[in-house]
Amino acid sequence: MNTTDAITKARILSEALPYIRRFYGKTLVIKYGGNAMTDEALKESFARDVVLMKLVGMNPVVVHGGGPQIGRLLAQIGKESHFVEGMRVTDRETMDVVQMVLGGLVNKEIVTLINTVGGKAVGLTGKDADFIRARKLTLARNAPELAEPEIIDIGHVGEVERINPEVVEMLHHGDFIPVIAPVGVGEDGASYNINADLVAGRLAETLKAEKLILLTNTAGLLDKEGKILTGLSSAQVDGLIGDGTIHGGMLPKIRCALDAVHAGVRSAHIIDGRVDHALLLEIFTDQGVGTLITNG
Repeated sequence: MNTTDAITKARILSEALPYIRRFYGKTLVIKYGGNAMTDEALKESFARDVVLMKLVGMNPVVVHGGGPQIGRLLAQIGKESHFVEGMRVTDRETMDVVQMVLGGLVNKEIVTLINTVGGKAVGLTGKDADFIRARKLTLARNAPELAEPEIIDIGHVGEVERINPEVVEMLHHGDFIPVIAPVGVGEDGASYNINADLVAGRLAETLKAEKLILLTNTAGLLDKEGKILTGLSSAQVDGLIGDGTIHGGMLPKIRCALDAVHAGVRSAHIIDGRVDHALLLEIFTDQGVGTLITNG
């Protein structure tokens, strides 16, 4: 390393210092998915970012998805995937696969990645210690020809009823990094597949997190000209939904972010998981790499 490179690194560390001080001891909930979860270089980059966050005094909590991995395994056993309004129809056999993939293959791979680069990660699902209590999600379809809404049963798909924060708090006190698979348990002991964004959002609310960070396969929230929007208040986001700037697949993520900041999470971030070290760039630099939303 020459002197110029060394000075550049020193300046970067100096820029990060105020952010390290500001977020010391704070909880940050990170939804991990998309390309960051499938590209080998990005996977290692993500793991290193999370470990560094922990080593400088933050409390990262990782919530992961696994839709593509579930789809691949279902295809291997000859079972076709069906979706209703973007949610996987989950019968009992599919739920078995979901638990195998999310609670086993994907969860343990992330735990191993983090541990390999020097962290202390612990994997769990919402079924451990009754961590995520779920209730069955039902969809209602309205149509002009129907006298009343049609109730659509999509099987073992759930929504969060409540979260027990003691499990995560205990892990934080032991200097562990929780890695959470979005599988919940109902009052009757049945397992439910829950959208990972929704779990991350509710977890951030329950833990009174400083930040909710959603990794995506986009640069962030874009305006109609394709430019990244950031530093937005919840009122501004509502306006962008109203004028159609925010639409389609981005809407559920935005609503998740809005719910979190309305419930007391200091800020929500939608960042580009395709960027190397996206977490560090968003948290520790002035410019960031995505969209920041606050209440207001």
